[in-house]
Amino acid sequence: MCLGSLIVFFQLTATVISLTTIQRDLHVSPTTLVWIPSAYTLMVASLVLSASTLGNRYGRRRMFATGVIAMILGGAVLTLAPNPAWVITGQLVAGLGGALILPNSLAILGATFTDPHRRTEVITAWSGASGVGLSIGPLVAGALLRHHHWHSAFLSTIVLGVVTLIVTAIGVAESRQGAGRLDVAGLLLGTLAIAACVYALIRGGRDGYTSPAVAVTWLVAAAALVGFVLVELRATAPMLDVRLFRAPSFSAVNVVAAVSLFGFTGVSILLVLFHERAQALDPLDTGWRMLVLFGAYAVVALAVGRAVRHTGFKAPLTAGLVLGAVASFGLAAQGPATPFGQRWPLLALFGVASALVASPATAAALASVAPAQAGMASGAVNAARQIGAVLGASVLGTLLTTTFLGDLPGRLAAHQVAEPTRTAVQAAAAAGTTGSQPLPDPVRTALAEALTNGVQAGLRVNGVLFLLTAVLAVTLVRNRPHHH
Repeated sequence: MCLGSLIVFFQLTATVISLTTIQRDLHVSPTTLVWIPSAYTLMVASLVLSASTLGNRYGRRRMFATGVIAMILGGAVLTLAPNPAWVITGQLVAGLGGALILPNSLAILGATFTDPHRRTEVITAWSGASGVGLSIGPLVAGALLRHHHWHSAFLSTIVLGVVTLIVTAIGVAESRQGAGRLDVAGLLLGTLAIAACVYALIRGGRDGYTSPAVAVTWLVAAAALVGFVLVELRATAPMLDVRLFRAPSFSAVNVVAAVSLFGFTGVSILLVLFHERAQALDPLDTGWRMLVLFGAYAVVALAVGRAVRHTGFKAPLTAGLVLGAVASFGLAAQGPATPFGQRWPLLALFGVASALVASPATAAALASVAPAQAGMASGAVNAARQIGAVLGASVLGTLLTTTFLGDLPGRLAAHQVAEPTRTAVQAAAAAGTTGSQPLPDPVRTALAEALTNGVQAGLRVNGVLFLLTAVLAVTLVRNRPHHH
């Protein structure tokens, strides 16, 4: 189960570290580039709730193994992808795998380890494995990208997947829970609501958020969401019991979980692009720098699971959000010339902050509801986190893109780049082709400054969001599990 968790997050960071190389090779426009990581997280977010129902009904081991096979297939498509459409397709297939792996691996652990203290330790190790996946993704992909074509970065997913399948066949027992009916209407409406919302966010970054096509998509998202709530209220076996959200603590915890992954995913993408574009580092050097963030996350995520018993939920959640905001504002104050010696403490701080929120959020969600609803609560928090991850990739990615393209003309003028070079550079930046040829110094500097401006805008937005959510955590989250 830890291997499964590791692959899901390995795939995410291996993708993020490869973005610059993929863009350079396939001439991907900045708007399309945002879709590459978003397609993966979108698929996980849309299907993670139904995946646990499928596991309960058809067998969790079977659904977990199906997820690993989908991961391998997605990796295979990515290894052979000739154009951006195929890259996004590979990410969608891998995302289907991630959605099947996450909830079913957690449910298998819950069914296998029945002692509560042992179970907490096992689930903490499972969360830690996601941190390990996050940490090694950039290093493995970066090392492969240094010596081989970008397709090679996704071979690791295939290898890890095959190993996981073998271990699953040998060592995992099948488990299922009473045959719940599959909530097809809820599944379709929930998926449509999330997908339409993300599509509107990414498309709106390019065409304007009030343009006709985007406005229609917002309406579809809103209608699907209302439909989802109505269907779930009427269903005998709902995928998500919407009444759970009447508990203020449960609603607040879901917002906290979503915001923490919004920041974690979005900021990771911003920082990778900053290192590779503004500081002109190669993917492996970027991977080593990101290891500070992901490594701090992995170490603290393991420790914080035990600490929560003594501190309650409120302290780590609030501290994590406040420290995350401090790190975001600190990083937003730095530019391309800032040496790594001044950057790493803030990278580590952001990793620590994210870990302080990650596992307590899941535990706090389970503590906010009656024990019989624990499975649904854990599904809801998992979905909230994945929705946060999609929104982080799409919102901060789109903000970076629009700020960068809007700021570039002024930067080029400031560095006395004459026409027709200026127009050519702007067109190349919009089409994603600036990386394919050597550029004169003034153009390079202007591009780095415009990109940095976009990264800083995203970091500031994240900082404000974290602070607002910290207020929510302090006022609404129930501090201790309540006993029935």
